[in-house]
Amino acid sequence: MAGATSHWVYLLRCGDGTLYCGYAVDVERRVSAHGTPRGARYTRGRGPFTVVARWQYATAGTALRAERRIKALSLKRKQSLTFPSATQAIVSSSTIDVSTIGAG
Repeated sequence: MAGATSHWVYLLRCGDGTLYCGYAVDVERRVSAHGTPRGARYTRGRGPFTVVARWQYATAGTALRAERRIKALSLKRKQSLTFPSATQAIVSSSTIDVSTIGAG
């Protein structure tokens, strides 16, 4: 995807232990915005945040469909998508086949 915009879906673990799923072009910038008034309403006051999973997509439409499917999952299923460590989450990326999310 050299030269192309990357579209990301990410899972955050909030300071209170809850998970938040979001979409961004720049995950690091978006995560830093979560602690400000420009952040999502859900995350305000719930920091600090740790990226526990993220997936890269070629188009915004595909990423937004994946985000919607992930948000519809149970907490247990969302937890199964997280990386084993925060360090791995920051350096790893993969693509989720949106047709398989929520299946099973």
